[in-house]
Amino acid sequence: MPAHHLRFAVNCSILFTELPLLERPAAAKAAGFDAVEFWWPFAAAVPKVSELTAFIAAIRDAGVYLAGLNFFAGDMAGGDRGVVSWPARSAEFRDNVDVVAEIAAATGCRSFNALYGNRIAYLDRGVQEETAVANLTFAATAMARIGGTVLVEAVSGPHPYPLRTAADVVSVLDRVQSERAVRNLAFLADLYHLTVNGDDVAKVLAEHAERIGHVQIADVPGRHEPGTGDMALDGHLSQLEQAGYQGWVGLEYVPSGTSGLSFEWLPRDRRAASPEPDPTREGIL
Repeated sequence: MPAHHLRFAVNCSILFTELPLLERPAAAKAAGFDAVEFWWPFAAAVPKVSELTAFIAAIRDAGVYLAGLNFFAGDMAGGDRGVVSWPARSAEFRDNVDVVAEIAAATGCRSFNALYGNRIAYLDRGVQEETAVANLTFAATAMARIGGTVLVEAVSGPHPYPLRTAADVVSVLDRVQSERAVRNLAFLADLYHLTVNGDDVAKVLAEHAERIGHVQIADVPGRHEPGTGDMALDGHLSQLEQAGYQGWVGLEYVPSGTSGLSFEWLPRDRRAASPEPDPTREGIL
């Protein structure tokens, strides 16, 4: 049984995929949740105004809080995992930051995930790292104006994504914070990716709890709902709660059956949460 005071948000980019995207926030609400999160929900970094308006309306009409949103991350289906470290796409990323700020202003969202981007073999590693520092600084500066936090995560899978462990992520955060005096960066602790990549999650939570601004979960193996694998998820969530974590826990898993049945591990009376958290306490920052 998960820790009692944590707040849960449904990732509507990986759950309720049997429904059109704009119907998913209402489906999450009907399942008893007050909050949702999304990967970047549009094909382009700068969508049409009509698309943007419809997305914001879907969140508002469902009566849910947008607890987390990814910046544009390239062609995710094609294997891209972000563009933050890609020099040729910096202008595109920065244009996207402006759009994300619009969504934040309209929804109250304050947590924004910046996927770092795959390693580009023909580019010097240092060039990619410098690009990432500059773009994370740009995004964090923009989000600071609204009290927002930019998140960075480790990712698993076959893609040449260079941030695999908590230590990899923290080193990036440390560099941006020390070189650019940026304060509103935080670690997105995706417990699934960390486990798959071989990190000792209990140790990560003990060492970096104060850096965590957002959490995402899925069981291992399979990336399905809690209880379908052998991750010590209850222990991890209890550890987070005991450390004082006050941010959201995103349910970012592929349901093993229907989306609705995949929530049975979480009693319905534990799914609801205050839709308007204090934006200055989106983690332990």
